[in-house]
Amino acid sequence: MRPLTEQDIRGSFVNCSKGEAKRLAIPRDLEERPWDDLDFLGWRDPGAPDRSYLVTERSGRLVGVALRFPSRQRGFLHRSMCSLCLTTHPGNGVSLMTARKVGTAGREGNSVGVYMCADLACSLYVRGKKLPGPGSRFEESLTVEEQINRTTGHLSAFLDRLQS
Repeated sequence: MRPLTEQDIRGSFVNCSKGEAKRLAIPRDLEERPWDDLDFLGWRDPGAPDRSYLVTERSGRLVGVALRFPSRQRGFLHRSMCSLCLTTHPGNGVSLMTARKVGTAGREGNSVGVYMCADLACSLYVRGKKLPGPGSRFEESLTVEEQINRTTGHLSAFLDRLQS
């Protein structure tokens, strides 16, 4: 992914108003992000514990999505799998992220959801740059490049559902 600026990020959101995009918390460490290892920029809002954001490139343009997730805690023995990168995490490591649909459907309250790594670090888990813990990534016969393509394909399918 190419490095993004605050202006790039704020102008990319498709499922919230320009006013909401203007007020959301942008990460302060943009220049330190491992851009070459990211398929999307994802972050949690430090001021709103139930909100997170995701920005990716699609068809040559940036697409930003505001997400919500439940603050309900799960037990440590409970394990869940991210539906994007297929990493399993104990406890609250995976959350159901919901996003308001784009346009009229979103204004009417319709949303779609996807189970994702709660820290939004799917790109780093797939590449082995961040370790989720023992037994959390299955050994696969796919190459890393094929796993990256699968992850971006799952993300693309989620974004398609936002627009339909």
